[in-house]
Order: sequence, then structure tokens, then C-alpha cells
Amino acid sequence: MISQFNNLFLSPAVSEKYSTFFNSPSSDMLLKIRCFRGLGPARNNAEFSVIKSAVSPLVPVTIKVSRIARTDAQTALFDYLHCTRGFTFTDAEHISKNSPNFLQDLISKVESEQDMFRALSKFFRYHPINEFEPFLESLGLSPMESTSLLPRDLIFLSDDQVLLDNYQVLCDYGIPRSKIGRMYKEANEIFKYELGVLDMKLRAYEQLDLSRSTVIKLVTCSPQLLVGSVNNALIGVVEKLKELGFENDWIGGYLSSKNVYNWSRMLDTTHFLCEVGYSGTQMGLLFKTNPALLFEGSGKQVYVLVGGLLKLGLNMNDVYALFLKNPLILSPKCAKNFRKAVHFLFEIGMKSDNIAKIVSSHMNLMISHSLKGPKTVLRNFSGDKHALRQTIEKDPLELFSLASKSDIHGIEHSASKNPSKYLEKTEFLLRIGYVENSDEMAKALKRFRGRGDHLQERFDCLVQAGLDCNVVSSMVKQAPTALNQMKDVLEKKIDCLKNYLGYPVSSIVAFPSYLCYDIERINLRFSMYAWLREKGAAKPMLSVSTLLACSDARFVRYFVNIHPEGPAMWENLRKSLQTNCD
Repeated sequence: MISQFNNLFLSPAVSEKYSTFFNSPSSDMLLKIRCFRGLGPARNNAEFSVIKSAVSPLVPVTIKVSRIARTDAQTALFDYLHCTRGFTFTDAEHISKNSPNFLQDLISKVESEQDMFRALSKFFRYHPINEFEPFLESLGLSPMESTSLLPRDLIFLSDDQVLLDNYQVLCDYGIPRSKIGRMYKEANEIFKYELGVLDMKLRAYEQLDLSRSTVIKLVTCSPQLLVGSVNNALIGVVEKLKELGFENDWIGGYLSSKNVYNWSRMLDTTHFLCEVGYSGTQMGLLFKTNPALLFEGSGKQVYVLVGGLLKLGLNMNDVYALFLKNPLILSPKCAKNFRKAVHFLFEIGMKSDNIAKIVSSHMNLMISHSLKGPKTVLRNFSGDKHALRQTIEKDPLELFSLASKSDIHGIEHSASKNPSKYLEKTEFLLRIGYVENSDEMAKALKRFRGRGDHLQERFDCLVQAGLDCNVVSSMVKQAPTALNQMKDVLEKKIDCLKNYLGYPVSSIVAFPSYLCYDIERINLRFSMYAWLREKGAAKPMLSVSTLLACSDARFVRYFVNIHPEGPAMWENLRKSLQTNCD
């Protein structure tokens, strides 16, 4: 390495300086390089290039370039691409600003950064660059990824006009340039299509009633969709989701460029759920509350769970029955609870056939309770796994009494009596921020009345009225009985707030108990206050809590009696509202 280092230096002075250093008595080369870092930067970029070449086998060395020099280098590259090579302004600008590694390499090849623009402009006159390198890097590919994709016999992009034409089609369609690199890497065939073919394939997916933004997400996440004809599995998934009541572009909200999607497996997942007995309503609720079931792993979780049940010794009919009786088994929390419970039983040495019996008879409890670790529970048995195993085999309910993280008494009966409704309510509470198996969750299960889908409908009613989802979650935690009312009652109370007082919906955020008051009380007091405001006898924009939280006697004293005609108006309003109620 030392000889290579000496031979590459451009001047004797430079060679002598660093050669002496590396030939010092110390035998630790890594230490020398660390020390070398403290000697300060190379005097110029050419010197840096030599140093980098010499020491790179052991440690990466990077040149520190001023912001001005880097900006000048970008400008020089832009000028070369746009003015000399004829790239469009947009393309030249994007490439020059989004190829930092290529730019760094260019900077290292010139003598000085004092006038970087001039130095690189001169360099470009005598050293044509491989334009594919900065082009592919600007599309989001790293130098390591793009190396294998570089053409062997081309360096000018204009020599591959077909590539540029298809690239332009993608840009014109609205696909971000930074996403095109993945498409080039995973589906290089689409950049070899004849003129018009790629655009036709993109438009074909719009024929599925998908918006352009959704099509863009689809093809950037799954570039292979543009290879061959329209993907039949994707068509099947889209049509199935339509049948379940989802909007055409619902799918676009859950696609991520970080994931790889298997549309055939997604479609098979929907078919499997139909076969095991899920109704359209159940399947729709499952996907709405747990979209990751489809989009993270493309339905793989279903296959993993089914495979685990079959390995325990259950037959397919048993599996179908379990899914039908416990439709929320696939929700993230329930699936996690189930895996932990089975792991617990294996850890204490229970045989598969005995575990299968517990799964068959107590699946609802296994998926609704998070269990402590085996080591924690074994402390009560002096570490005797045999004794704990015998206790659970004799009475499987002991598993939950001994290992559940929360007190299951009080909610166990409800869960076992109607597990589907119980789990739907639990899922709703988890979505709005309650902690699984906490005391607050146990209390909330008792205080919130109604099915999970009804609670969700009432929750959505408040969101649709103009409140933020997180704000509504906080409100209903403070006033849980607000969601125990029918949707139309909540809508009437919101209308009263707007129509009688002209208040925004946000005025009840600080006083969520407003939604728990009787509609008659709200109508009467709001009407009286509105009349007083018109007469100029009451301050404008009093808080809702001031108007509702006080007793009738206090309201009459501080509001009704402050105007000479107030008592008469109060009586008229009471009679009028009473008549309307009758």
C-alpha cells in the first residue's frame, strides 16, 4: 500500500510529506490513518484524490468542500448538461442537484476549488462524463445499485433515445423522478417500450376507476405492474374492495414505496376469508380497522396464522370454525396475544395436542388477553413447570387467572358470552388510545355501551362535524357517555350549538360533557341566552359550560332575571319547547 501511495503522488514535496509519515516506526497502520486525519485537509483536490486512492482500502476519506464550491460545481454540471449536451432545463437541474456522489467524484478530479465553476467547465471540455451515472443517481439509485445497470457501450444518454422517451412519459404522468430509479432497477423492460406503449399501460389502470395519484403509487410500489398486460390479481383485489364498500382510491392511502406487494396473495387472502365464513360486513370491518393485514406482507399474516394452527394438529374445518367464531383474530393486538399465549404453553412444556384443545375451546380469551411471561408465573410454582402444566391442563381457565396482565374478573363473562361484540369494542378502544389490559381499559369496557361499529359510527360523526380525530379521542375519554347516544342525537346537539349560538364546534373541546346533557336543557338555555344577547343584556360568546353546568335556580338568577322581560320570556320558551316535545 505504501508503494502505491508514493507512486501516485503528483509532486515530490507531497510525496515526501506523507511518505515520511506512513513509514514512521509505528506498526499500527490504522492508527497512522487516524493520525493522518488530524493533519488537516489536502492542499488541493488532486492531492486528495491521490490520498483517497491510497488509504481507501482501510478507511474512507472524504473531501471537505465549501458550500460555495459545491454550488459552483452544481452550476457547472447543469451548464454542461443543459448548454453543451442539450438536456432540458428541468432535467439538467434535477440531475445536477440530485447526484451528490457523482458531484463529489468530479470535485476530486480538479486542481483547486478556488474557482470550481471554471475548473469543471475546463474539465468537461476534455473529459466527457458517463451521463448515465448522474442520471441514475438522480433517480434515487445509489452508486452501488447503478453500477450493474450502466450500459457497457454507451456514455451519452442521447444515444438511448428510447430510454429517454419512456422516462419522459413517466415524468409527464406525474411520477416523481426520485421514484423512477426503483422502476428502472426492478422493471427495466418498461424503458425499452416503443413510443406510446408505456402511456397506454398507465392509462389502462385508470380504467379500473382509479385516480392518477393512486396509479402513480401502484406503479412506483410495484413496477412489474407495467410489464405485460394489466395485472389480473390487482383487478381482483380492486373489485373485491369495491364489493366490500370501499372507495376506489382507498387502496392508495396504504401503499408504501418501502414495501413489496404480492397482489395474487392479497386476492387469495380475501378468498380464504370468504371460505372460512367471513361476511362482507365482517371483512370490510376487518380491513378498515386493520389495513396492514392486506398491505403489510400482502396477507402473509393469514397464512402464518393458519399454518400455525395446522401445525398444532387442527384440521382445516377446525380452523374455519375458529375464524368464524373469532373474526377479529387477525387484528394486530389479537394476533399478538394469541402468539404469546401459544408460546407460553410451549415454554412450560405442554404438548401440541393439549395446546390444540385449549385453542379450540378458549380462543376468545387467548386473543383478548395479554399474558405475563412464563418465568413470572413460575415463581408461584417454585419454578416447577410440571406443576404449572398440570394445573392448566386440569382447568385451562387457570392460564388466564394466573398469567393475565389484567384482572379478567368482571369482563371475562362478557367476553365469553359474546366474544365478537366484546372484541369489536376492545378494538375500538385501542384505536382511540386506550392501553391494552390496563385498568382504564377495563373501566372503559363497562362505561362505553353499544357495539364496536356503533361506537365507531358515533365517533366518526364528531370527526365529520369538523373536529380532529385526536381531539375527539381525548374528548370521549373525558366524557365516555357521549358515545352512548345515538348518532342523530349527537348531530342535533351539534346543530343546536351552531344554530342557536353561532358557535364553532371547537367550542365544546374544553367541555366535552356538553354532549351528555339532555337536548331539552340545551335547547331551552341556548334559546334564552340567544334572546338575552339580542337585547344586549348578556355578554357575547360565553362558554358553553357557563350556560349548562349551573343549576336551574342559578341560571334563572344570573341570566333570566337580569332583564325585566326575562322571566316572561323564560316561561314562554319552556311552554313552547314543552309543546314541541309533546
